[in-house]
Formats: sequence, C-alpha cells, structure tokens
Amino acid sequence: MAHRENSPDFSHPLRVVDDEDRVQQMALLEVPGNGSRISRQSSVASSLSDLAAPIYSRNRRVHQQGFNGRLAFAISAAALGSAFQHGYNTGVVNAPQTLIEEWISSVQEARSGVVPDQQTVTMIFSLAVSLFCVGGMLGGCITGLVADKFGRKGGLLINNVLVFLAAVLMGAAKSAGSYEMLILGRFFIGINSGLNAGLAPMYLAEIAPVHLRGAVGTVYQLVITISILLSQLFGLGSVLGTPDMWPLLLALTALPAIFQLATLPICPESPKFTLLNSGKELEAQRGLTWLRGTIEVHDEMEEMRSEYEAAKLVSKVTLKELFINSSLRSPLIICVVIMIAQQLSGINAVMFFSTKIFKMAQLSDDHAQLATIAMGTMNVIMTIISLVLVEKAGRKTLLLVGFTGMFFDTILLAICLKYATEALWISYFSIVLVIFFVIMFATGPGSIPWFLVSELFNQSARPAATSLAVCVNWTANFIVGIGFLPLQEVIGGNVFFVFAFLLALFVLFVLKKVPETKNKTMEEISSMFRQQSYQ
Repeated sequence: MAHRENSPDFSHPLRVVDDEDRVQQMALLEVPGNGSRISRQSSVASSLSDLAAPIYSRNRRVHQQGFNGRLAFAISAAALGSAFQHGYNTGVVNAPQTLIEEWISSVQEARSGVVPDQQTVTMIFSLAVSLFCVGGMLGGCITGLVADKFGRKGGLLINNVLVFLAAVLMGAAKSAGSYEMLILGRFFIGINSGLNAGLAPMYLAEIAPVHLRGAVGTVYQLVITISILLSQLFGLGSVLGTPDMWPLLLALTALPAIFQLATLPICPESPKFTLLNSGKELEAQRGLTWLRGTIEVHDEMEEMRSEYEAAKLVSKVTLKELFINSSLRSPLIICVVIMIAQQLSGINAVMFFSTKIFKMAQLSDDHAQLATIAMGTMNVIMTIISLVLVEKAGRKTLLLVGFTGMFFDTILLAICLKYATEALWISYFSIVLVIFFVIMFATGPGSIPWFLVSELFNQSARPAATSLAVCVNWTANFIVGIGFLPLQEVIGGNVFFVFAFLLALFVLFVLKKVPETKNKTMEEISSMFRQQSYQ
C-alpha cells in the first residue's frame, strides 16, 4: 500500500505517456538504497573526462522547465526579505539626516549641558552611516561559514534575528535618548545585509533553471532598487520624514523579515546544497520537483549527481586554495574586479551630485527631491528591463554596454559641471546625463556582479568565493563612502575624470577576461576555467 501511495499518477486526462516515458518517470522516483553513497551508471572517470575537453560537453537532453508559481514564490520569499534590508538601509538615513543630527545635538546637550559643535554632530552621524558598511564587510566575511553550516535557506532565516535586534535598537533610540543604540542598530543591520548579499544570490542561483539563472539573479538588485526608492518616498516630510516619525521609518526594516519568516519555510532548501553538501538525494529530488512544478527533473538531477561524484574526489575548497589553485584563481579575480567595478563606477558620485545638478537647473528644493525620486524610479524600471535582457544579450554584453556608456557619460558630466553656470541648457543637459548614467548602471553593472560569483564557481568553492567577493564589495563601498567627499572637496567636479579612467580599465578587463555564462551549466563553466589553467 505504501508503494501505491507514493507512486506517481499517470492517469491525468491531459497527460499522454508512452512506455519509455513511464520507465523514465518511475526511475526518477526510485529511492536510493541505504540513503548514503550515490551509486549511478556515471562513474568517477566519466565525471572527470571533461578535463581533456576544450569545453565541457556531453550528450544530454536539456529539458528547460519554465517559470512557474512555486519558483516565483521561492524567489519572492528569498529576495524580498533579504535584498530589501540591503537597499532600504542604504538610503533610509539620507532624507531624515538633518532631523537625526538635530536629535543627536539635543542628546549631547542634555548630557553635557553644552551645545555641541556641528563637526561633532556630523562625526557621530557619519559613524552611524559608515558602521552599516563595516557590518556589511563582517557579514560578507562569514557568508561561507553560515552557508555551509546552516544552508542557504537556513542561513537566510537565522539572519533575521539581527533584523529584529536592529529594528528595536533603531526604533527605540530616540525614546531612550541614546544615539549609541542607533549606531549599534546600524551595525547589526549591516551584518545582516552583508550576509544577505551573499546568501540570497547564492540561493537564487541554485534554485533557478539554467536558462533563467541570470534573470532570477537580477531579482536581488531589482529589490534593492525598489527598497531604495521606498526609503526615499517614506522619508518625505509629508510621510515619515518628521521629527516624531523618523524612528518608525528606521524600524520599518522589520516588516520584510516578518514576510520572509512567514514564507521562506514553505520553500525547499537549495536542491544543490541538499545533495552536494548533505548527500540527501531523495530530499534534493523532492525540492527540485517542488520548484519546477513537475516530476520531470531527470536531466537536472543527473547534472547534480555528476557534480556530486566529482566533488567527492576533492576536499572542501578553502580560502587559501582559491588563491593557489589556478583554475579557481582566475574566476576569483574576475568576481573581485567586477565587485570593485560596481562600487568604483561612480554611481555614488552621480547620486551625490544629482541634487547639486538639479539645483543648478534652477529646480526648487521640493522639485529637486522629486527629481531624485524620479531617478530612483528610472533605476527600478531599467533593472526590470535588464532582467529580461540578461538572458537574451548575455552577461558580458550587458557589462560592456553598461560600463562603456558610463565611461562616456562621466567624461561629458565632468565637462558640463565645469561650464554649468555659463548656460542654463548645460544644466538641463547635465540632468539628462545623470539619468543616462543611472540607465547604464542598471543595464548590467548594478545587478550582474551579485550573481556572477555563483555562476563562476562550483558547489565546493562557491561559499568561500562568495564570502571574499561580498566582503570586497562592501569594503569598496566603505572606501568610496569615506574617501569620496574629501576628494570631491579638493578637485570638485573633476572627480568624474577619475571615475572615467577607472571605467576605461573596467571595460578593458570585461572585454579581455570575463567569459559569457549565459545558458551554461556550472560544470561547463568550471570545465572552461580548468582548461584555461592547463594552457
């Protein structure tokens, strides 16, 4: 009776199966004996035979399962609860900055009886802002450890503890009269965001079908852009950007965590993690079946089994091995440089100068704020478009288009800033350049770096590589944050020439070093780097 209950139902009126399909489906549902080592027809020798091939190739039938409701649910559960923290807490303190600084000043005055100078207040506020990046660096460093110990899904769920801790500290800081609580809350939410930046793209890449992996990976950046836009809208003086409501503005970061805790437990753990890290084939098969909405997952399971058999022959990849193993060092350099390129592209400089540019175009303060929100909206729209383009044009093409467009844009913007006061039309043209820069950034450089690391490494190396890449990204973010303003004070708008020079280097690097990973399996990509290491 137990066998009858677990047998697949082939009697659906719309389902026509022949004997061959029936045999394949029954084989798919077989439970491996003893539940331990996987024994399959594919031998270890066949798993490693691709080493001699130019690019991994074998005769396999690729059944590309389409997008379905369950996959969409899993993507939403993973991305909304994680990327939101990253984006929302990046932009949430910008709008109420003056209000928070006034509160810090009043707290200091109440403690010492002396009104603090503006430099002291600014230093305390800057500490709260910068500790978000420091927390992100720490979170990025421990991503691999958390991903291996608790899993991708498990790590995301546990990470929400930091969200609630941060929300309480930031939301109650004003009532408690303690800006230290605000600073500590920003640090905790930074650690959370750093972990999310590694765990979420890893989970999304591992649950996505090969032909949708880029689009699914782009969802992380899409949620970041949406959450930044929401933080700008909520921060308006007519919404929550008021002296009494700004603590609530900061505490709202708990809502996505509640959503994730309610939805993500319904979804399966990454099937790749379940099989390759835990060795649980049946559980991995069930998870993959749930995500694809069909029992026809034979091809994907065979690919994972091959990767599992190959992984059994090598020890777990350490951080040291990423540097000394030539087949791992090459993709590591690519991931690190692309992460640095994202942060040093000048996007922060453009955002900083946008308000100044809008005012040079004689827009009022209110209109300048609305223009900034419109720029954020354009960022969201273009990220949605890139979600579609990434599977059509490819990763390398979009990176080249984005960085090249930003290169020419920054040169023109630097020139316009020099002569903006001489003619009003130059100021208007500068606004066009700012919007164009955001469009180019959202085309590829904004989203691709987050999931590229998951595409370039196999299961054994992915956690360690992700840790390093995410840590580098947050470190570059921190360096830009503390170094941009002093540099801008010295050279003004000429800072864009510095970014133009860096962008030219990044274009050349992408052109020469970055491979196209569109529609390639993890094994094909890994094999490509192995072959390069032998040349």
